[in-house]
Amino acid sequence: MPGFLRENSWPLAASVVLHGLLAAALLLTAFISSNQHLPTLQPLPIDAVVVDSKVLRAAQRAQAERAEQEVARARAAAEAKAAADVEERAAEEAKVAAAKQSEAQAQAEAQAQAEAQTNAARQAKAANQVKTAETANAIEDARRAAAARKILEAKQAIAEAKQAAEARQAAEARQAADAKQAAEAKQAADAKRAADERAKQEREAELRRQLANEEHVSAVESGPLRDRYITLLRNRIQHAWIKPPSATAGIDCVVEVTQVPGGEVTDARVTQCNGDAAVRQSIENAVYRASPLPDPPDPALFERNLVLRFRPNE
Repeated sequence: MPGFLRENSWPLAASVVLHGLLAAALLLTAFISSNQHLPTLQPLPIDAVVVDSKVLRAAQRAQAERAEQEVARARAAAEAKAAADVEERAAEEAKVAAAKQSEAQAQAEAQAQAEAQTNAARQAKAANQVKTAETANAIEDARRAAAARKILEAKQAIAEAKQAAEARQAAEARQAADAKQAAEAKQAADAKRAADERAKQEREAELRRQLANEEHVSAVESGPLRDRYITLLRNRIQHAWIKPPSATAGIDCVVEVTQVPGGEVTDARVTQCNGDAAVRQSIENAVYRASPLPDPPDPALFERNLVLRFRPNE
């Protein structure tokens, strides 16, 4: 229904307008007829005939009826014309609708055929794409497999080269270590021989020095210098001795003295004595007071530990 109204909107609007105009014309005619006055009759210079009012009203009614009939005929003609126009427009619209429907059906058929062709082409293209993709995938798989084989072969070659390099480096390292060890052994042997030689030379030199010192000490001790040195020591100690009241004539004691280079006394102890404890103590005190002891006339006569006889009466 809304589609029919949209398609026939102009004929329906024209029909409504036409009916409205007819209705307005009828109303206007009735209004004019009701307000129409007879024309004023001018007196004619002729003889007049008196007309009855009934006859006049009958004539007016007849005129109104004729007018109404004319309006009715005009309205019927307009309605017939409008109906004919509506029918004509309806027929034209039906033709247009049929043409549109035929065109739409043809377009639908063409579109369906085009879609079918498109679908067929799309399916063929999809099949070709699938086939192409499968071929490409097969080629890609083969390429990847070949690349994987090449990579594996390259890795194996690299691993073998690395192993060979490591083996060569290990061999070189062993050779270098052996050479270094041999060099170190030779160097150690040379150093040992040199050290042994130096030690031998030093021992020989030390022996020579010891022999020379012993010969010198023997010569000095057997000579007058030792007696003079002993006399100096005894005189120094006796000079520092303070005779205690208990001391008697003929004191004869042995005192052991420890000294350091320079003559400083570090220890004094009487080991044998014919005197009492006071005499012993006085002798030890005399040794400490005599410190530092006189230097020997020859360094070879120096002894750290001395054993002296203390005889103050001689």
